[in-house]
Amino acid sequence: MARVPLLVALCLVCFASGASAAGRKMVGVYELRKGDFSVKVTNWGATVTSVVFPDSKGNLGDVVLGYDTIAEYVNGSSYFGALVGRVANRVAKARFVLDGKVYNLYANDGKNALHGGHRGFSKVIWTVKEYVAGGDSPHITLYYHSFDGEQGFPGDLDVYVTYELSSPYVLRVRMNATALDKATPVNLAQHTYWNLGGQGSGRDVLGHTVQLFAAHYTPVDGTLIPTGQLAPVAGTPYDLRTPTAVGARVRQVSGGSSNGSAVYGFDINYAVDGEDARALRKVAVVRDGASGRAMELWADQPGVQFYTGNFLKDVKGKGGAVYGQYGALCLETQGFPDAVNQPGFPSQIVRPGQAAYKHDMVFKFSF
Repeated sequence: MARVPLLVALCLVCFASGASAAGRKMVGVYELRKGDFSVKVTNWGATVTSVVFPDSKGNLGDVVLGYDTIAEYVNGSSYFGALVGRVANRVAKARFVLDGKVYNLYANDGKNALHGGHRGFSKVIWTVKEYVAGGDSPHITLYYHSFDGEQGFPGDLDVYVTYELSSPYVLRVRMNATALDKATPVNLAQHTYWNLGGQGSGRDVLGHTVQLFAAHYTPVDGTLIPTGQLAPVAGTPYDLRTPTAVGARVRQVSGGSSNGSAVYGFDINYAVDGEDARALRKVAVVRDGASGRAMELWADQPGVQFYTGNFLKDVKGKGGAVYGQYGALCLETQGFPDAVNQPGFPSQIVRPGQAAYKHDMVFKFSF
């Protein structure tokens, strides 16, 4: 199988002012293609920038929100398509205690840490380890070394992610991380914003139906920090065990606040059904009746954060598109939020010499 050149150059980014050529890394966009199914990834934040496949009439469309330029990803605050970590979601009061030692993190969400801090894995340049653009299994593998003390987290950590197109219209994502010298929490999440009608369609996702294979969720306080409880969804607006239009429930649930005003929409972690919380199993099915597109998600994590783009407002996106509230939805498979401070939640601690962190996702698209 022929291997294409590793870089499609867009820009050079220096880690520090005045850095030598050895201190620079090239940021590029890499396309994976299998017939009329294509995915683009950049090594800035290990970010998915587009996913293109047909609708029911055979028209190709990009179903991922994003930007036209790398500079916009660098400056953006919505985590479009990024791989977030070292610890995705929120850590209460930006602190935790591990093996008797207190660690203080970078607080970037009020008093809490969100998605790894101010400069988490979504805001760094990853190294391209392998890139195969076409053939039977187009794929790209990216690597990042997170240093001891980065954003307050302990220990050196080697992190890899592979994006691969396998069978027709299937995108596989494989993440793993190895602690080199200290125990550390690790919880990676893939933060793509999906709109199956097309990112430039001008339509929101309120007409999409969502089915989540989860009978329980983790309730949160007013700052979206879990209370530590595991509550049944039965009898609540969070019950999405049967296909439900997003718009039928989105204004029945609280999605936090903005400038002192309540924001409505889903932004909550669900406990995925299944006795083995680390086995690959079906997480969600999303359908858009207007386009005929559907997406089925499988993963091997205990939780999934369902978010309905509550805080999107007049965001300038690709091709002149403008993204508004509920313009997309996210399904971020993950360990439970704030697990490092919640002894009743599944542990996300990775230790040197023991099993590495592993996180697999499978997206199956149809039309």
